[in-house]
This record gives sequence, C-alpha cells and structure tokens, in this order.
Amino acid sequence: MTEVLRRGRASLAFSFFTQGVAFALLVTRIPAIQDRYGVSDALLPAFLAAVPVLAGVGSVATERLVKRIPPSRVLRWSQPVVLLALLGVGTGERMAGLGVALALFGLAVGALDASMNMLGVSLQREYGRSIMLGFHAVYSLGGIVGASLAWAGAHWHLELRVSYLPVVLVLLPAVLVGSRWYVDADGGGRAAVPEATRATGATETDAAERSGGVVFKALLPLCLVMTFAYIGDSTVSNWSAKYLQDVLGSSEQLATVPYNVYMVTTLLGRAIGDLGVRRYGAVAVVRVGASVAAAGFAVVAVAPGAWAGTGGFTLVGLGLCVLVPQTFAAAGRLFPGASDAAVARLNVFNYVGFLIGSPLVGALGDAWSYRGAMAVPMVLVLVTFRYASSFTPRPDRYGGGHERPRTADVGRGSNGV
Repeated sequence: MTEVLRRGRASLAFSFFTQGVAFALLVTRIPAIQDRYGVSDALLPAFLAAVPVLAGVGSVATERLVKRIPPSRVLRWSQPVVLLALLGVGTGERMAGLGVALALFGLAVGALDASMNMLGVSLQREYGRSIMLGFHAVYSLGGIVGASLAWAGAHWHLELRVSYLPVVLVLLPAVLVGSRWYVDADGGGRAAVPEATRATGATETDAAERSGGVVFKALLPLCLVMTFAYIGDSTVSNWSAKYLQDVLGSSEQLATVPYNVYMVTTLLGRAIGDLGVRRYGAVAVVRVGASVAAAGFAVVAVAPGAWAGTGGFTLVGLGLCVLVPQTFAAAGRLFPGASDAAVARLNVFNYVGFLIGSPLVGALGDAWSYRGAMAVPMVLVLVTFRYASSFTPRPDRYGGGHERPRTADVGRGSNGV
C-alpha cells in the first residue's frame, strides 16, 4: 500500500505540474491570442471572464460526477481535454473557434481543479501528514516553466501553434500514462466516518456527513478565505506590472519583475509549507501567511519607488501561497465523510475571487487611486484571522488535532507525522 501511495502521489504531482504549465501558457500569451483572432479590447474581457465562469460550472458538475465515478477517472479525462483545448486556441482561425476552445478549456479546468484537489485531500488523509502544499508547489513550478516557454515564444516571435504544439505532444501522452497510478485513497472521502470516532452530541456537520452531504454554513468560512486569497492573487497577476510602471514610475522591463518574483516566492513558500504545518499546525501557518501577505500589500500601497513595490509583491507571494492549499485540506478535515463534495464547492470560490479581484482593483484605481486600491486586498486577507479556527483539525475525529493516522499505523500509536 505504501508503494501504491507513493506512485499515486508522484502521478498526481505531475498532474498539478502539467496544469500549471497549461494555464500559464494560456494567460501569458493573451496579447498574442488577441492579435491572432482580432479580438477587440472591448470584447476581450468577455472572453476572459467566460473561462472562470465555465470553470465554476465544471467544478459544480464534478461534484455530481464523483457520486457515480471516482475522481481519478474525472481527472484522467479532463486533463487531456485541457491540453487539446489549449492547442485549439493556438491553431484556430476564426473567433467562433476561439470561443469553443476557451469554453472547453474553462469547463475542463473546473473539473480538473476539483478532481486534482479531491485526490490530494484524500491522499493527505491516507498519508496522515500535510502534503497538500507540496502539490501546489509543483503547480507553481509548472507555472514558472509555462511562463518561461511563453516568454521564449514571444521573444522569438513564434506563432501560437508553434509554441503550444510541442508542449501538448510531450505532456499529453505523459499524463495519460501517469493517470494509471492515480489513487482515490479512501474513496475520495465518500466512505462513512466510523461512529466510534464521533463525539457524543451530533452537530449539524456530523449529520451531514452521515448522509454524505455538506452543510454550506459550516463550509462558508473556508469559502470566504478562498475568495479573499484569489482576490489577492488576481491583484498581483493583473495589476502588478501596471502599478509599478504607472504609479511607481518603473521602466517597462522592470515592471515585469514583480509577477515573476511572486511566482518564485510562491513556489518556495509552498515547498517548505508542509514542514511548517507538521511542526506548528495549520492555524499558525495560515495566520502567519495572512500577516505576511497583508504586510506585503501595505508595503506596496506606500512604496516610494519600484524596488520597494517589488519587495512588497514578494512578501505577498510568500504569504498568500499557503492559504489556498490549506483551505482545501481544511475542507477535507471538516467533512471527512464528504470531502469530494466539499472540495468541489470550495473550488468554485477560486473562480469567484478571480472574477472579483481584477475588476474591483481596477474600478477603485480609476475612481480613487491605485495606492488606495491596494488596501482592499490587504484588509480582505487580514479578515482570514477571523476564520483561522476553521483550519483546526477536529480532535473528536482524529485525536490531538493531527491528521488521521494511516491505515497501516492504526494500533501502533503513530499519527504519521
């Protein structure tokens, strides 16, 4: 079983990496896509907004799908669709073709994101220790690789099809082969929690688990944290370059640095984040992450120059990077008997935050000031403190606030940490 879990973890990590590459290749080549299809500036926001909206639809559909088929099967077939849709974006000729390709990309991304995190949550439960941040670290690495490939394509003025085709030809067969080792672990969280692990006096959440359901009221704090985290993330990805160039007076070349640094610090923070969770607990890591991210936005808001602003965005990356993976993990702990449904619903708020963040900062920047607009994600991230207790493992389930012991460790007194 240990070897099966190791293979499952490695294959799932590669899936996260592949998704990071694919998404970065799409979003970093938006100007080239716009030029290829002749999409006007007025129409472009509609195309861009359609992707997260349809991704939310895909995530909701996945919640229903996994009641009939395992999440591993959803992931096995949604990831190739994402890669083929990316290729469709790069090879199409007409605007209608672009719309179809982006629609398929959005729907498949929603199913992909939900099923990947479902498998990550159930694998973490089987491992008995924090591993979710590692999966998201690999996603960040994929994003860096994808952005670098996109830069190379733009630098050498390569057509989109020339940039995308080799990537798809390499990754598509690799993910199909790797999908053989996906592990649904304990059934994706659909197995009932033994009555012996429950405390006396059932709560509303307990009752929902016994019926395989999710109480949205109990999940709401985590949904808000997910939304706030992605508002912060979309602020950096959409506005960091403009902020440095227009507000802090940087050169065009320097204005590209903050997002690249943000991605690198996100990778580093997630790479070591699991160790912090194992040593200090999820609540402490989330509180430190929220504090660092809020401090970063504060530095950006008052920065006297471009390098200070870059330092602020660096702090934002170090802080925000732990929130999303820990939010998924907390949902799995909150509803261990229905973690698939909890992850699918929580994943929708990924796209809600993305949709809200960029227009919100832009509207406030135009109506007031971009410095003042940076205070909004700062305040929202700080609100995470209000919900930090939602990240505490429930002792009545696993004992001592740790992850649930692995099956092989039951009876030996080990919590797997």
